[in-house]
Amino acid sequence: MNQAPEPVSAGNGSYFDPQQAAALLDRTTLRARRQFEPWPPWLLVVRGLGALVVFGGIWLSVRGQHPYAYPTAWAIPGGVAFGTANTVATVAVAKRAMAGVSGRTKLRRADIAIVTVILIAVIVVMGVLAHNGVSDRIVYGLYPAAAPLIAGGLAWAGIMTARANRREFGTAVAVAVVGAVGLLAGPAGAWGVDAVGVCAVLLGNAAIGARRQRS
Repeated sequence: MNQAPEPVSAGNGSYFDPQQAAALLDRTTLRARRQFEPWPPWLLVVRGLGALVVFGGIWLSVRGQHPYAYPTAWAIPGGVAFGTANTVATVAVAKRAMAGVSGRTKLRRADIAIVTVILIAVIVVMGVLAHNGVSDRIVYGLYPAAAPLIAGGLAWAGIMTARANRREFGTAVAVAVVGAVGLLAGPAGAWGVDAVGVCAVLLGNAAIGARRQRS
């Protein structure tokens, strides 16, 4: 004769029945997924394709310039719009995913502040370079194509090291490497390297996340 399932001890003198234990396991699993997958694969795919379109558009606007001057006027608003939308979407999804998560893996205001200050500093330095008459190849080419990726990537890698998140650390380092490689491609080619490189990094991250969710 089959015996009824025995209740599971909660460790404090009380007991869970099997249904309660299963529900607790589901909640724990969901919380673990939120900790390690704060940015879902679909968002990474959108960001990757957006980077391909925006950086690729800038590359198309400058590839025929001899000597190099700067991206055409239509490309600049597109880049600003993508950057703003990307930041808002990422922060909104990350906050929702991190709801109820505490401890070492949780992003803190100081982390966001550090990245924000670094990116503002990148913009300020660009203004200083332009004011001091540095060549257009650097001010409107190599610097804006490489500096945000290198500075932002390394800053995020440091934050992810403190959070013991090896996957996001690897992604951040890869983005910084894309920026560094772009320096070797010249002021116009750097935008093309950004388009392909950043898209590849984010799509690869999305593929890893999707595989982990299925396992």
